[in-house]
Amino acid sequence: MENIVGCRNLYHYFDFVIALPFEFFSSVISDKHIYLTMQILLISCIPFILACLLLLNSLFSSSKSHKNQPPCPPKLPIIGNLHQLGSSPHRALKAMAQIYGPLMMIRLGTIQVLVASSVDAAQEIMKTHDLIFANRPKLNIPSRLTYGSKDIAFSQYGEYWRQMKSIAVLHLLNNKRVHSYRQVREDEMALMITKIIHHEVVINLSELLISFTNNVICRVAFGKTYNESRKFKDLLERFLELLGCFSVGSYIPSLAWVDRLSGLERRADQVAKEFDEFLEGVINEHMISKKGVVVGVEGQDDFVDILLEIQRDNATGFRIERDMIKAVILDMFAAGTDTTFTNLEWAISELLRHPRAMKKLQQEVREIGQGRSMVTEDDLDKMVYLKAVLKETLRLHTPIPLLVIRESTQDVNVLGYDIPSGTQVIINAWAIARDPSIWEEPEEFKPDRFLNSSTDYKGLHFEFTPFGAGRRGCPAIQFAMIINELVLANLVYKFDFALPPEDGGLDMSETIGLTVHKKRPILVAPTLYN
Repeated sequence: MENIVGCRNLYHYFDFVIALPFEFFSSVISDKHIYLTMQILLISCIPFILACLLLLNSLFSSSKSHKNQPPCPPKLPIIGNLHQLGSSPHRALKAMAQIYGPLMMIRLGTIQVLVASSVDAAQEIMKTHDLIFANRPKLNIPSRLTYGSKDIAFSQYGEYWRQMKSIAVLHLLNNKRVHSYRQVREDEMALMITKIIHHEVVINLSELLISFTNNVICRVAFGKTYNESRKFKDLLERFLELLGCFSVGSYIPSLAWVDRLSGLERRADQVAKEFDEFLEGVINEHMISKKGVVVGVEGQDDFVDILLEIQRDNATGFRIERDMIKAVILDMFAAGTDTTFTNLEWAISELLRHPRAMKKLQQEVREIGQGRSMVTEDDLDKMVYLKAVLKETLRLHTPIPLLVIRESTQDVNVLGYDIPSGTQVIINAWAIARDPSIWEEPEEFKPDRFLNSSTDYKGLHFEFTPFGAGRRGCPAIQFAMIINELVLANLVYKFDFALPPEDGGLDMSETIGLTVHKKRPILVAPTLYN
């Protein structure tokens, strides 16, 4: 039962639920003939139960007011359309949208979910009716991991969320603060270059990228790195994995016991407890020793310092509790480490698959670098093709393809359809970014498409929203992208990369969770460029 927790394929959950009664009877009934009789009785009852459920569903549906709701694919009793999502929900929903339209209503268990797969639909939700769709539903596992959704990403819309986002935007992620951590980024970049120079014949570039990203965020958030601690790295990996796990209870409340029985809730609670103990230690360390300088960022306050100062001075007029500080720091790791590393990994993979694009980028970066030991952040604004490569990567490999789920707070009309209050909303940003009516050759990696285009990822162009848009758009875009630009520029500036002959090509398959990663790490043979 334990391995059901890590499973991304929803079919396995339903196999588990259906098989459970038979496992129960086999364990308590020793007589083989009685057990077989019980099996036959259970199986013979299934058509009757399904027929009753279908009848009840039909009666319930007919009793509703005949509002003009979006088209809905046929659904099964109890599970609705869950069985149709498979192991790649963003791909499955795109295929369904091609049949039922860019705005469709599906049912995931007992929950009604609106799926938007077009620019017009996305704009209606994230701009025209942004306030109505600014809420988040209460989700079981994220809530357990983030102190009851006290973070920014998963907290419900309201005064609490507004205050917490304001603190993040004004005190943690403003332009001045982001630029103030330049030395941290460049120091860690220099260390990464040194590691590659002293490499073995073949290196695991994915491992180096996640280590770099983790080090930067640790130093910015805590004032020092914890990357050498295997315990911390393992804890962060388990935290990110659980955020992407499917919770049966969130969509079929009557089957919430499956999450308990499978061990999912226990694992989430354990990770939450371990992370809480770690963060408590970090905060206590800051409260005891922080009077001037923090180790790792000379003369520069880290995120914990800033949040503790706001709490101590009551600078916002809003009471900041300890759990709130820990929840916001967790957001920085979940969003900062995972999505930033993922974008870099996909960008390098695409460049390895497209040598002409790689050569064009290297030519730009090396002309601007002029033989210096490394590219600095002063050089980045001059690198037009570098920015185009990263934009094209975000388009083709949207880190969180379905963004973070929203929820309507009142009845609203979207593109002529009536959407009831309490409807959950999925925006398939991945499908929109591959829409052939918007993008020429959308399945191809073509950075040049962004060279003479004003289209950007900051939430103003709804054909391209890898970070979301509107009130619930990601507040850390600048923080993430300056890391991406610095790392990619220096890697292609300092090294030429080749795939190992025995590797058999670059595997571009995905592994699914909240964030879409490469299934296999990038193994490359680097050569120092002179």
